[in-house]
Amino acid sequence: MHRRMVSIKSPVPIISFTFDDAPKSAFEIGGKILRAHNIKATFFVSLGLLDAKTEVGIIASEEDLRIAISDGNELGCHTFNHLYAWETTTQEFIKSVERNKQALNSLFPGRDFQTFAYPIGNPRPGIKAKLKEYFKCCRGGGQAINVGMVDLNLISAYFIDKRNNANIQEIQKIIDYNKLCNGWLILATHDIAEHHSPYGCTAKYFEEVVQYAANSGALFLPVGKACERLGRNDAINEARKLKISTINSKIS
Repeated sequence: MHRRMVSIKSPVPIISFTFDDAPKSAFEIGGKILRAHNIKATFFVSLGLLDAKTEVGIIASEEDLRIAISDGNELGCHTFNHLYAWETTTQEFIKSVERNKQALNSLFPGRDFQTFAYPIGNPRPGIKAKLKEYFKCCRGGGQAINVGMVDLNLISAYFIDKRNNANIQEIQKIIDYNKLCNGWLILATHDIAEHHSPYGCTAKYFEEVVQYAANSGALFLPVGKACERLGRNDAINEARKLKISTINSKIS
């Protein structure tokens, strides 16, 4: 329901790294690992949680966000107070989205969120319908890559967490498959720490994933830039189809 479809036609595979909730460890440890490979990430932030102690560790500070922006990373919206995407009313959810956007502009005047990640599960249809008015694209979960056609209102992601922390081969297979079909793989996680939450992983494990991805020949883009690229490709393809159709009609 309420889909916004574009085709994924890329000459190379695309990979985006994202961190939900934006814990400090994602910036300090995850960011450092990605920086070594010149990879920019998307940090999905709930600005009402800045500096708070949560189950994924201490959330980032304003200074952490400032450094991430200066390094060329993207900040994405995750609602102001991390609301459940399915259990919250559409009206309450949108108010939290707007509050998060206002808070970002207050911290960094002139800056706005271009992308969104649903906190904790998939959204109500009403929420999904409204968010297309606010963002270029919205990311969910699904443990899948995006191939063929993608719904920009509910892009799939593959989480690095307790489900695969003991099996690097599982993620390697996903990266290999993404390479085979020139898809768009979004690798998502939360905290990066030795004693991580069930939603994160160790620095060693994350580094292994990043290294394998770096050797796959993929193009690394934050979610917003990847979305823009796919949108441009789709527009070009539609223009080509229209041109060919016009030529064929003139010939006939």
